[in-house]
Amino acid sequence: MTSNKDIEMRLELIMLAWSTVLGLFYLIVSAQAATKVRGIKWNLSARDEGPQELKGVPGRLQRAFKNFLETYAFFVAATLLVHITDRYSVITAIGSALYFWGRVVYLPLYAFGIPYARTAVWGLSTTGIVLMLIALGL
Repeated sequence: MTSNKDIEMRLELIMLAWSTVLGLFYLIVSAQAATKVRGIKWNLSARDEGPQELKGVPGRLQRAFKNFLETYAFFVAATLLVHITDRYSVITAIGSALYFWGRVVYLPLYAFGIPYARTAVWGLSTTGIVLMLIALGL
């Protein structure tokens, strides 16, 4: 009998798992930067009043996290479709790796305000999702 620990995960699922960890990292970094600006008292309050606007690096980290969330659901859907339909291929593996590594590079590029490279890396990570969908025949 084969146990669960004997089953190898496909690269696409590994990239999905690490993308989830990366998303949590985006959240934590963004929240810590926001707390430095707004203060712990605001974080612990009922937040009845609107938050202080974040500018500079904290604002960029917040926008990077929001952008991650905007693409993550599409990546999850594409990865799960590949898995459910068992349509794994070199293209889906490359697509998942492009998404993950693109998102790894995206955060520091956005945080440091490097506009053209940031946009190119966003395009690369989004291309990863598109490749997965193409491999699925969509």
